[in-house]
Amino acid sequence: MTRSWHEVFKGVSAPDAAEAGAEESNEGRRGLFRRLKEGLSKSRQHMHQNLSAIMLDRFDADLWEQLEETLIFADCGVDSTVAVVERMETAANEGRITNREQFIAQLEQSLVEMFAGGDYQIDVSHEPSVILIVGVNGTGKTTTIGKIAYHLRQEGKSVLLAAADTFRAAAIEQLSEWGKRVGSPVVKQKHGSDPGAVVFDAISSARSKGVDVVVVDTAGRLHTQVPLMEELKKIRRVIAKQIPGAPHETLLTVDATTGQNGLIQARLFSEAVDVTGVVLTKLDGTAKGGIAVAISHELGLPIKLVGVGEKLEDLRPFDPVDFVKAMLEG
Repeated sequence: MTRSWHEVFKGVSAPDAAEAGAEESNEGRRGLFRRLKEGLSKSRQHMHQNLSAIMLDRFDADLWEQLEETLIFADCGVDSTVAVVERMETAANEGRITNREQFIAQLEQSLVEMFAGGDYQIDVSHEPSVILIVGVNGTGKTTTIGKIAYHLRQEGKSVLLAAADTFRAAAIEQLSEWGKRVGSPVVKQKHGSDPGAVVFDAISSARSKGVDVVVVDTAGRLHTQVPLMEELKKIRRVIAKQIPGAPHETLLTVDATTGQNGLIQARLFSEAVDVTGVVLTKLDGTAKGGIAVAISHELGLPIKLVGVGEKLEDLRPFDPVDFVKAMLEG
């Protein structure tokens, strides 16, 4: 079932049974799954419409071509689609698919297998832990930071935010507002300041005050702008110099509505910096949620969080099985 936030964060204390709360209960988890299904409603409707047009009277080349088209249109990516269809054909040839229910069940299993293994947790076990958030403009970096900080606070962690997107005054203001909302201090300098200096000050402050987690906002740099990518590498060097082994997480925000362009962004960012996971945002705004499959399978990156709405609880821990069920099941 859907993972709770407590299960997402590596390094938080185990809750008492009395403190586990509704989110840890079966009913609470079912409620979280319902929210995920609601957020993926456009993708699910799109998949249902295309899958219902596939005739299952015989398993031939036409059927597999229709399935390929369905998955491609859902933005699952070419490589992932080929791999899924191959698994489906094998299952059919072995007699494991004889009706629509088995077809859907096998499709679910095949899609789940496309997701990269690796660590789906977010490591906050260090003192302090440093989480670097990267991505292009408009992908929801600052909002994601605010929501992550909120959930960390709910798990009893103290959080400091670093406003290292100094290119936009609005970004500094937005992060400051999130800091007030979640009760976390924000280290910032004036618009146009050196982002590395902001990060240096933030980590120094966190270490002196015993803060548990530092979350760093960065400029919404275009992946095609080499100088900005180089600056991102510089920020990482500043962090590593103060805390060897940090940042402990580098999370890339990708806007699901950008489709295959999001896959391109993810590929180039992962080549430029050591991305440890993806936050896939705005899934509620697209009918092509298959982009999650493409990013994870083709780049080998774990998707750690997904955004399916504007509310705090609409940033959800990612679980491959639940995600695929929410996309395919009525």
